[in-house]
Amino acid sequence: MNQKSPIWIYDTTLRDGSQGEGISLSLDDKLKIAHRLDQMRVPFIEGGWPGANPKDVQFFWRLKEEPLKNSQVVAFCSTRRPNLDAVEDKMLQAILAAGTSWVTIFGKSWDLHVQETLKTSLEENLAMIADTIEYLRSQGRKVIYDAEHWFDGYKHNPEYALKTLRTALETGAKWLVLCDTNGGTLPHEISQTVTEVIGAIPELKNSEVGQLGIHTHNDSGTAVANAIAAVRAGATMVQGTINGYGERCGNANLCTLIPNLQLKLGYQCLGEQQLEQLSPNSRYISEIVNLAPDDCAPFVGRSAFAHKAGVHVSAVEKNPLTYEHIQPELIGNQRRIVISDQSGLSNVLHYAAKFGINLSKQDVTCRQILEKLKTLENQGYQFEAAEASFELLMRSILYPHKQLFQLKGFQVHCNIHQEDNLASKALATIKVEVDSKKLLEVAEGNGPVAALDSALRKALVKFYPQIADCYLADYKVRILDGNAGTAAKTRVLVESSNGVERWTTIGVSVNILDASYQALVEGIEYGLLLQAAQKNKVGITN
Repeated sequence: MNQKSPIWIYDTTLRDGSQGEGISLSLDDKLKIAHRLDQMRVPFIEGGWPGANPKDVQFFWRLKEEPLKNSQVVAFCSTRRPNLDAVEDKMLQAILAAGTSWVTIFGKSWDLHVQETLKTSLEENLAMIADTIEYLRSQGRKVIYDAEHWFDGYKHNPEYALKTLRTALETGAKWLVLCDTNGGTLPHEISQTVTEVIGAIPELKNSEVGQLGIHTHNDSGTAVANAIAAVRAGATMVQGTINGYGERCGNANLCTLIPNLQLKLGYQCLGEQQLEQLSPNSRYISEIVNLAPDDCAPFVGRSAFAHKAGVHVSAVEKNPLTYEHIQPELIGNQRRIVISDQSGLSNVLHYAAKFGINLSKQDVTCRQILEKLKTLENQGYQFEAAEASFELLMRSILYPHKQLFQLKGFQVHCNIHQEDNLASKALATIKVEVDSKKLLEVAEGNGPVAALDSALRKALVKFYPQIADCYLADYKVRILDGNAGTAAKTRVLVESSNGVERWTTIGVSVNILDASYQALVEGIEYGLLLQAAQKNKVGITN
C-alpha cells in the first residue's frame, strides 16, 4: 500500500470527551491521560478551557512543571464576546496565561446561532472571529479555528458560512476545522461539502497558508465514517477522543479512526510503536474515567479478536486471515480463544497450551473436559468470563488431587440499623477442615459476601499464609432466569488480585451465598497455585 500524506491527530478527550455523561476527571486524572497521549506522540492534545474552571487553570500550570515531551498541548476558548475588543476580554487573558503555543478558538458558522444564541449581527460575528485571531497572533500564538455547527450552517446559508472561514484564514488561522457539532450529517454529505469548501477556498490547497480539519460527533452513529470521508476529500487534521467519549452520543472514536486511516487507507497517523499502544491506552483511560471498557469496541476491544465457535477456532489457528481482518498485535491487542458451550476440541487444546498443559485431541481427557464444559455451561456457568475457573476445571480432570480444604458449614447473619441510617453489617461464621484439622472462624463485613470472604481467609491463612497477599477486587451478580422469582439461578463472578495479576472465577447456584462461596473458594485456590508458580518461576503445575 502506498503511503499517503500524514494526518494530524488532535485529541480532545480532556475537553470535549470530559463532557460525556458520567465522566468527571480530577486534575491528576487529566495529567495522567495527557502524559499517556504524549507517549503515543499524538500531535495535538486539547487540555481544556482555561478560565472556565479552576481545574483547567491548574492543569496548564502543572504542565509547566511536568511538560510534555512530544505533543503540543492546546488551550481552548470561544471568540471574544460581542461588542467588546479582544484585548479587553478577560476570557482571552486567561487563555494567554495558560502559556500554550497553540490555541483553538471556536466561532459561529450558522447564522441561526449568531442571531438566536449570540443575539448579534452577522457582521459583528465576522468581526469577533477576526479580532480574536488577530489579537492572539499578536501575542505570539498559533491559532486553530473550529468552525462550530459548520455543516448545518453551510446547508442553511452557504455564502455566510464560507465568509466565516475566509475571515479566519485571512486573519492568520493555521487550521480551519469543520465541525459537525450536532452530529446529524452523513458521510456522503461530508465528502461533498469538504470538496466544495476546498473548491471555494483554493488557498486551502497550499499548506503554507492554512489546512483543513474535521471534528465529528456520533449522534447519527457515523462519526468515524464522517471523519474518514472528510480525510478522503482533503482534510488533513482529525479531531476526536479516546474511546469516543463526549457529549450526548460522543465524538469520533480515535481508537477506531486511527487504525482505519493508517492500516486500511495508508495514511500516516502514528508511528508503529505508538500504534501498538492504542489498545492498552484505550483500557488505561477507561479505567481513569471509571467507565467499563467496551469489550466489543472495534480494534481495541477485548472481544475484537476473540474466537468462540469451534469452526472459527480451528480455522484461525491454521491461518489467522480466515477470521481476522488485521493482525491484533499491530494495535496492541491480542487474539483470544473463548471457551464456551459452542467450543470444540480446538478451544480446549488452545487453553491447554496457554495453561502449560500437554494435551492432544487423541487424549480421552480432552473429550471429557469438553463434555464437562458443555454440561456446566448448560447449567449457567460462563467460562469465557472466568478463565481461572476453567483452568481449575481442566486440572481437576487431568490431575485429580486432594482438596486444599473442605467446607464443614457456614452461616451468615445480617443486621440493618435503619434508625441510624447505617449500611447493613454482616457476620459470617465458617467451619473448615485442612489436613484433618478443623477450624471455626468468625468475621464481620459490610455485606454477607464481604463477611464470608473475610471469615474464609481468616480461617485458611493459618494454613496458607500466602492468602494474605490476595484480595477480592470485584464482584458481579447476574440473575439467569428472572421469571423464576426468588428461585432463580444466580451466577456470580469474583475477580481476585495479588496486586500484580487479576483472575476471575465463577459460581452458580439458586442460593446467591452458595454461588458466591464457590467463586470465592476458586479465587483463593487459583491464587495459591499462581503464587506457587511464581515462587518457582514456572507455569502453574499440578
